[in-house]
Amino acid sequence: MNARSRHWVLHDYLQVNGGAERLVIALANGLPGFSLGVSGIYPAFRESGDCGALRPQVVGGASLRLLPRIPRALAAFTRPPAHLRAAQQVIYSGLYAPLAALEQPHGQRIYYCHTPPRFAFDHLERYLARAPAVARPALRLAIERYRHAYLRALQRMDRVLTNSLHVRERLLEQTGIAAEVVYPPIDTAAFRFLGQQGYYLSLGRLEPNKRIDRIVRAFLGMPDKQLVVASGGSQLAALKALANGAPNIRFAGWLDEAALAQLVGNAIAALYVPQDEDFGMSAVEAMAAGKPLIGVDEGGLRESVVDQRTGFLLPADPSVETIADAVGRMTASLALSMRPACEARAAEFSQARFLDAFKKIIL
Repeated sequence: MNARSRHWVLHDYLQVNGGAERLVIALANGLPGFSLGVSGIYPAFRESGDCGALRPQVVGGASLRLLPRIPRALAAFTRPPAHLRAAQQVIYSGLYAPLAALEQPHGQRIYYCHTPPRFAFDHLERYLARAPAVARPALRLAIERYRHAYLRALQRMDRVLTNSLHVRERLLEQTGIAAEVVYPPIDTAAFRFLGQQGYYLSLGRLEPNKRIDRIVRAFLGMPDKQLVVASGGSQLAALKALANGAPNIRFAGWLDEAALAQLVGNAIAALYVPQDEDFGMSAVEAMAAGKPLIGVDEGGLRESVVDQRTGFLLPADPSVETIADAVGRMTASLALSMRPACEARAAEFSQARFLDAFKKIIL
C-alpha cells in the first residue's frame, strides 16, 4: 500500500466479510494504481475476509483506535490526512467516508452509495426511540449535523452511483440527488456448482432486518429438511437458543471465501428474506453457483432474482408458513432444473462488467 497514492477507494471500515467490503476490495484490486483506505479493520473481517494482494491502509492516528467503530470512522474521515486531501481521484463508499470529500480540494470525486444513511433520514425517529429519553436531544442534534455534512459531501461529488434502482429511488427521494446505477461485482468464477448435499443455505447476516428467525422457525417445523446458517451477527446467540439444538439446523458462522463458496456450491438452494434489501450480493453469488434463491418480492432482490426461473420471490413480509411452503416446493430436482437460468442470470452481474463500468467513469 502506497500512502503517497493519488488514487483512492475510501470506505468506512472493514467490519465483516460482507458485500460492501467485497465490493471495495474488488474496486481497489481491479483499478490500476488505486489504494484502499479505511478507518479500521475488525476481527470478524480479519478471520474471514480476503484482500488478495491488496494492503488496506488504516486512516487516522493511533489515538482513534480507542474509539468505538462509528465515532472512529467519523473522526478519521472528517479530518483526513494530507495525502488523502491531495488525491486526484477518490471513489467514496459507505456512510462516513464520503465526508472526506469536503476536504478534497481538487480532482475527481465519485460516490458509490450502497444505501443512504437511514438513521439520518427515513428511520430517524425509530433510531432515536431506541436511545434513553435523556440522550435524545443531543443525539438528534448530532445526527442533524451529520446529515447536513453528508448532503454537502454528496453535492460535491462529480458522479454519484448506486447499487440498484431501488436505492436510486430512495436516494433521490431523501436527498434530491439523481444517481446512476452500477450493479455490484459478483465473483462468478469463485462460486460454482459443486453438487447437492441435501441442505438449504441461509445467507443473511444475523441481524433483525434479515429475518433469519423466520427461516429457523420454518425449519423447526420441517425436521426432515436440513438448514445451514452461514453467517454471523448480533442475533447469533438468540437464534441458537431458538433452534434449541435441533439436529437439522447448523450454524456455520462467518466463513472465509473458499469455505463459503464450498458451502454455496453444495447446497440445494439458498434462502434470503431480508426486509427492504438494498441489492443483495449473496443472492447473486448463490445463482452464480447454479443455486436458486428463495427470496422476497421487495427491494433489490426484484432486480436480480427472476421469479419461477431463478428462484421464488415470496410476498413481502413472508410468514414462517410461507417460507416453509417455498422450501417444500423447491425440491432438489426443481432446483437442479433452474441451474442454467441461475448461472446465466448471475453472469449479468460479473466482476468484469462492474470494473469495465468504473473504468469508463474514472477520468
